[in-house]
Amino acid sequence: MTILCPIDFSVATEALVTYSAALAAGTGGELRLLHVLEPQPVPASEMGADAELKQRLQFYQDAATAAGASVTTAIAWGNAAQEIVEEARRYPADIIVIGAHGQTGLTRFLMGSTAETVVRTATCVTLLVKPGCPNKYRQSA
Repeated sequence: MTILCPIDFSVATEALVTYSAALAAGTGGELRLLHVLEPQPVPASEMGADAELKQRLQFYQDAATAAGASVTTAIAWGNAAQEIVEEARRYPADIIVIGAHGQTGLTRFLMGSTAETVVRTATCVTLLVKPGCPNKYRQSA
């Protein structure tokens, strides 16, 4: 089983990676962590951010590996929802485990919802993890 887990380094990322790693370890599957950089003007002071990005990805890869998961990472550039769906096709995923930030109403209307778009357009199963889910996950015997 291949599990694609898009991460955005928000406060929900740790719980999302913990959940995905437990799923991968429990099924003997491979976990692929994906971070998407959306196009935006980059100030000269942020040109060295690549090293920081790789370090942050490595932190979550190490955490998932410590939980018993086989883990790979990837970085994509473009529209987050489109890149997540494309990555699931390029690197065939059986399931996408994605976090929901809980936006509602006007904020969701104005900004859109990456998770909602992924759920609607992905060709594989998509598991939406809401904020506030427990950090510890029980493994079945």
